[in-house]
Amino acid sequence: METTTLQAEVRDSRGKGPARRLRAQGKVPGVFYGPDVEPTPLTLSPKELTKALRGERGRNVVFKLSVGGKEELAMVKDVTTDPVSQELLHVDLYRVFEDKELEVDVPFHTHGRAQGVVMGGILNVTRRTLPLRTTPANIPVSIDVNVTGLGMKDTISVEEVELPEGVVCTLSPKLTLVIILEPRKAVASAADESAAGDEAAEGDAVKTEG
Repeated sequence: METTTLQAEVRDSRGKGPARRLRAQGKVPGVFYGPDVEPTPLTLSPKELTKALRGERGRNVVFKLSVGGKEELAMVKDVTTDPVSQELLHVDLYRVFEDKELEVDVPFHTHGRAQGVVMGGILNVTRRTLPLRTTPANIPVSIDVNVTGLGMKDTISVEEVELPEGVVCTLSPKLTLVIILEPRKAVASAADESAAGDEAAEGDAVKTEG
């Protein structure tokens, strides 16, 4: 299983004041918690964290957390950042196990140029991430689908997406993830023509009755 080593130190002081002082020293306060482990306040390196979180796995990176000579597997549960500078302010790390399932959100991507788009249609993707249930060892970087063969009004639902072995999507199997919509102008024009036709038919009917 791919992991990223993260060094941490146990901190004794808690509260906003000590946390601000830590950040002034170029460090990030955090906490490690989870099954069979007491919540442990930590001091972490913002450089290591930022590098890992900006990698291809994003917040789904699995850390090998090294604290006081012990190593534990952990994932990010929550991150607090400054809304302006995007500086890391606090991180929650949750204990995980290599063979125990958990739920994660994984990026959902499409690739290829759909036939329906070539014909003037619009590719509509209803979700940018998929909620998956799997073990830390099997978390995919992303879920990708090829839309090249999709024609006008064609769709891809959850049950049609090929997932890696040991990975399950928790959404409804029938939920539409991708659809090729008809061009808006063409749809509007067709609707206008239909409405005009209905009005003309009503007018003819009135004349006949008269």
